[in-house]
Amino acid sequence: MSLGKEFKAFAMRGNFVDMAVGIVIGAAFGKIVSSFVGDVLMPPLGAMLGGLDFTSLAMTIKEATETSPAVLWKYGSFIQTVVDFLIVAFAIFMVIKAMNSMKKKEIEQPAAPPKPSEEVVLLTQIRDALKK
Repeated sequence: MSLGKEFKAFAMRGNFVDMAVGIVIGAAFGKIVSSFVGDVLMPPLGAMLGGLDFTSLAMTIKEATETSPAVLWKYGSFIQTVVDFLIVAFAIFMVIKAMNSMKKKEIEQPAAPPKPSEEVVLLTQIRDALKK
């Protein structure tokens, strides 16, 4: 089998396509959550903490000189990223929890019992007729 045919067989498998769709949707979801955290959640939180902007929190390690810029330890950006991660992780947890509960409901619903065969139906009719 040629390399091209092997790759085509690999790329057309369901798992590969599902994974690609998941990655694209995950990237878009990540952008949405980052915007939510940066534009909606953090400004009020910063205002409650006295007008604090987390992304601007930094500690100067080395002052700027005429020839080099200042070296900063930007721990505020790290705090922002950790909050992003926690919200994304919680959202994914809730989605997976909802999916698992839907799967559980599907499993818990018993299937309708199969219809009895013609012989069983005839024997039941004969039994009922004999009882009368």
